[in-house]
Amino acid sequence: MKIEELLKTKDTMSPSKKLALNLMVTANHISDRVQEAIKPFGISSQQFNVLRILRGQNGKPANLSTIQERMVSKMSNTTRLVDKLVEKELCERIVCPSNRRKIEIRITSKGLQLLKELDPIIENVENSFSNKLNKNEIELLNIKLNELRS
Repeated sequence: MKIEELLKTKDTMSPSKKLALNLMVTANHISDRVQEAIKPFGISSQQFNVLRILRGQNGKPANLSTIQERMVSKMSNTTRLVDKLVEKELCERIVCPSNRRKIEIRITSKGLQLLKELDPIIENVENSFSNKLNKNEIELLNIKLNELRS
């Protein structure tokens, strides 16, 4: 479906405006599908993102600024997200013995188990988008999206 049809507009748009709107609408669409897939597990997409970041630490704890740097959505309140994950026992806070003001976060076995359950579900969601393109188109689109952000 064309972006004009989706937005129900008859206005003529410049190619740049179409591109920007297409990117925003598509990003929201993908985000909604991911949120829909993880909703039954009682976490938000931002909490899911934090858990994946912590898993990527391979057992080493991360501080809040490291998590914030790696977040997909930089607008998230990382402290609040971590608080909720700690409440759900999906991650834990570790107070540094030599500097009690330094607090690090590590994923728990419960958090790792949740991600293990979610991995195939999220992979299916991601594949549902990428299977509409061939390998070369996916690679080219990734290159072009990287260029748009640089």
